[in-house]
Amino acid sequence: MSDGADDFSADERAAVYRVIAERRDMRHFTPEPVDRAVLERLLWAAHRAPSVGYMQPWRFIRITDAALRNKMHALVDEERIATAHALGEREDEFMRLKVEGVLDCAEVWVAALMDGRERHVFGRRTLPEMDLASVACAIQNMWLAARAEGIGLGWVSIFDPAKLAELLAMPDGARPVAILCIGHVAAFYPRPMLELDGWGERLPMNRILFENRWPADAEPTPTAY
Repeated sequence: MSDGADDFSADERAAVYRVIAERRDMRHFTPEPVDRAVLERLLWAAHRAPSVGYMQPWRFIRITDAALRNKMHALVDEERIATAHALGEREDEFMRLKVEGVLDCAEVWVAALMDGRERHVFGRRTLPEMDLASVACAIQNMWLAARAEGIGLGWVSIFDPAKLAELLAMPDGARPVAILCIGHVAAFYPRPMLELDGWGERLPMNRILFENRWPADAEPTPTAY
């Protein structure tokens, strides 16, 4: 039982749950720049993420060259079209979605896995993908901090990682995980954008929580697109 020395107040706890509930994957941005001090706080939050074996595998590249941003957008658009074709009957529906804001946002950052990860065995001997999970934690930290700052953030994963790695001169073994669009927004979506657009909906709790073992009568996983 805590002695209270490190407890948070009810208002502080409520703020944490509020920012989790109101975090959104943003696609619509306004053009004004983000204050450098805010960007530094977002990076601070990302770098305080947990990592398996304390390996801290995240690396961030801030894109400030306009020509490079345009090349990245071309990669995203190329994959957007390929993804649409792969979706079959939902191709037209997908093409109507706004899936990125690379040319619209104030800041574009790339979150990547470092090279030389094979040296890190602690926590990864049987689950080597935990380096990727650690980077995802860093992105989530940045995402929540951005929402608390009133800044939008969108995670773009529609790109060929090998082509983006080459474009950004990444060393062998390093791998891009996400293009992060960061910037001011006119408003945050009241619900996740893909819910608003009818693409999908959040699963109920009884679909994601089991007890002791995977139940034989569990509902099948919904069709993926």
